[in-house]
Amino acid sequence: MNDRKAKLLWDTINWDKVEKFMNKVQKRIAKATVAGNKKLVRELQRMLVHSHYAKLWAVKKVTSNRGKKTAGVDNEKWETSAQKYKAVIRLGSPGYKAKPLKRVYILKPNGKKRPLGIPTMHDRSMQALEALALDPIIESTSDDVSFGFRKARSAQDAREQLFCNLCRNYSAKWILEGDIKACFDEISHEWLETNTPMDTKKLKEFLKAGYLYKKELFPTETGTPQGGIISPILANHSLNGMKECIQVQAKPKYLGRCKVNQKIHLVRYADDCAPRKCA
Repeated sequence: MNDRKAKLLWDTINWDKVEKFMNKVQKRIAKATVAGNKKLVRELQRMLVHSHYAKLWAVKKVTSNRGKKTAGVDNEKWETSAQKYKAVIRLGSPGYKAKPLKRVYILKPNGKKRPLGIPTMHDRSMQALEALALDPIIESTSDDVSFGFRKARSAQDAREQLFCNLCRNYSAKWILEGDIKACFDEISHEWLETNTPMDTKKLKEFLKAGYLYKKELFPTETGTPQGGIISPILANHSLNGMKECIQVQAKPKYLGRCKVNQKIHLVRYADDCAPRKCA
């Protein structure tokens, strides 16, 4: 396909129609998940990731966010309409193989450095495509006290939940704030491959791609890279269930005939959590 035709096809896309299709299929996936119809969920996921509209949306996402000017190890960037449409066609190619991540470090407020893994534009698009089909499942099964990296949820919502738990005279008086150390870096690949409802081969490609730093290739045996589009979804997926674990420990106790409520709650924002208990 020549550049002129590819440019015309990209520039004439009806994005309202694309978004309408995406929302419709994602809603169907969410409803099937809640209903426990795993077969229908898989069929809808397969239909979505192979659809032309989903591929268009995936390429648009990675070429319109803040990282669009940052190339991966192949130094490839999609800046023109022709490049973007040709990238959509490439997403349908069989035998997907992820390239290594480009390792960079950014300075944290405490002076330490946070490692980021930058995928290539093609790998970002593949992650965005798979995330479209995975996200409605994780959203439908997530803890209701989880607020980070989720649609229509924010840090302000987490603060409101904290206020609701603490505003009464009989509420808990102590707060325990926790930050899971190297959360993204330590997630078990084996657990993700066993428990994540998506194409296992592609998931392995995302997780096992390795990274390049100073022209040296390093393997990735654990974790999901900070910088990958699908990583926040996988992190939330791995941390879901914390509320249930807390509730098991927070069951009322009895001192003689007196019932004593534990007053233990959980609020989680990404890998930051705040279980709270009265003195």
